[in-house]
This record gives sequence, structure tokens and C-alpha cells, in this order.
Amino acid sequence: MESRSESLADYTGGLQLSESVASHLREQIFSGKLAKGEFLRIEAIARALGISTTPVREGLLKLQSESFVRLLPRRGFVVNSFSKDDVRDIFWAQATVGAELAARAALMMPADEVDRLEALEDEHRAAIAANEGARVTRLGHAFHRQINLAAQSPRLALLQGSLVKQLPNRFYTRIEGQLNEAVESHPVIIAAIRARDANAARASMYSHVLSGGEHLISMLDRQNAWDAGQEPGNVLAIQFK
Repeated sequence: MESRSESLADYTGGLQLSESVASHLREQIFSGKLAKGEFLRIEAIARALGISTTPVREGLLKLQSESFVRLLPRRGFVVNSFSKDDVRDIFWAQATVGAELAARAALMMPADEVDRLEALEDEHRAAIAANEGARVTRLGHAFHRQINLAAQSPRLALLQGSLVKQLPNRFYTRIEGQLNEAVESHPVIIAAIRARDANAARASMYSHVLSGGEHLISMLDRQNAWDAGQEPGNVLAIQFK
């Protein structure tokens, strides 16, 4: 049987442990498994994950800085409310910055790099067809990363990286309908970049990223994630998988 430390190492992918805890808890909050008003006990989370309390505390402090949780004096960390407008705001910010990066990439990316981008997308589509979840996540991230780097705007790319961290990479591929949308949108984005059409690249990327937020909202609607009476998640069941 795989140990907890091995599962955790597999999940973190080189991230600091505190960031991995924060990333996982964000996913739990987005998915509705941790409900508004639920207390997150540091010791209980640490025991469930088989780690010390220090990275859990650091992860929760990071989430506090992002307004996912708040710290109540003498009571502990509690999950903040999370609305549809919050989801739309996160994806709007990602779409706006990502669209500008795509527009700049259209003007800067050499033809051989566009060829590599197209080959990467071919791999991505094959992974989707084969239902290879981890590979789909890795290739989808690599597709956007190549575009962001090609823009040659490092500070803007860093900003986008911080925005994307609002959700774990693997969570984007779990949004119902998003993979089908990616199969349709990625070739359009590539074509705009190959044609050096900055306006088309900007518009296509903006629409592609923004649609992810709407797909996520629809998925959470079906899960009754916005329902105030939703049964809260069990923090002791949280695991890195």
C-alpha cells in the first residue's frame, strides 16, 4: 500500500509542502467539500495528511491572505463564503492577462515554436481521447505556459502564474465541459498565433479562459455548492491523491 508521504510527494509535484496544503484546500473549497462557516482544525488536518502542523498553519495563512478562509480570535480558521461572482472574478482576471499574453505571443513566437505548440496540442488531444487524466493536466498546463513564455513579458507571465494558482492545475481538467471546449479553442488560438493576428489571439484566449469559469459555475450549480444548507465536508477525510 502506498504510504501517505508517497501520495503527498506525488501530489505536490515539487511544490513547498505549505503551498501543496493550500492548493488542496482551495480545491476542497471550490468543489464545495468544505462549506462556508466550516472550521479547519490545524491538528486534525495535519493528522489526516500525515504531516506536521507547521505547513498546515502556513498553508492556512496563505489562504487567509487570498480570502478563502479567515482567522477568528481564539477559535481558529473558518471557510469564507464563496460566490459565483468570486469564481467569475478569478476567471476574468486570468482571461484578461492570458489574452494579452496570447496577443503578444502572436507577434513574438517564431514559426518553429508554433510548430511545437501545435505538436503539443496534438499530444493533448490524444491524452484526452485516451482519458489519461494526469497527462491531460500536464499537457494543458504546458500549452498555456509555452504561449505565456513566448510573449516575452516575464512580469505579466508571473502575474498570470499567481492567478492560475487560485486553482490547482489538475482541477481545471475536472471542470465538466472544459476539455471539450479546449479541444475546440486551442486550434483556433494556434491559428491566430501562426497568422500573427494579435487581435484574434487575444479574443480567442479571452473567450477560452472565461468559459472555464462558466463551466465551473454550472458544475457547482449541479452539485448545489452554493446552497447554504449544504452538508459540510469532513476535514478528517481530506487526503492527497
